Amino acid sequence: MKFNLPVRNLIFIGVALLIIAVGFALTAGEPSGETYNPDIFSFRRVTVGPMMSLFGFVMIIVAILWPGSKH
Repeated sequence: MKFNLPVRNLIFIGVALLIIAVGFALTAGEPSGETYNPDIFSFRRVTVGPMMSLFGFVMIIVAILWPGSKH
């Protein structure tokens, strides 16, 4: 079966999906609930997780648009 994207691009897309999943996992955590939980504003949940997810989405765009080798 022939794909429109080269194997290298598909590998980059797979790695990007893994990075996005890790970013979402870092963003997740225990909800605040009945009592106030200051952990909802932690650096990991507010900054690191979303930035990793954003990097993964940008990496997917680059992997799709990256030109393949001309044979």
